[in-house]
Amino acid sequence: MARMQSPAHPGQILEELYIKPHQLSITDVAGALGIARKNLYAILKGDYAISVEMAFKLSKAFDTTPEFWMQAQLNYDLAKGYKESGSIKIKSLIPKKTSKQNAKD
Repeated sequence: MARMQSPAHPGQILEELYIKPHQLSITDVAGALGIARKNLYAILKGDYAISVEMAFKLSKAFDTTPEFWMQAQLNYDLAKGYKESGSIKIKSLIPKKTSKQNAKD
């Protein structure tokens, strides 16, 4: 299984690529997005994930696409999942294919 790098949380991307360079205030961004400042802070700190609705809001506010934000969240979640997957103990329900079986497919 390939190891993923640790991608940035979308909140970090939002802060570093959009809020800081454009010298936007947290109050202004939260207001534009229609969310409470505390919720925006939680996104920026990586405590809250980007929902589909928030991805659309961010795409409209920052002239990006919702796919950009959702892909950033997916990349972050998968990297985190790979790090934590070693502790998941699940019995396989389907026999693993052998090298010979893979060659036939």
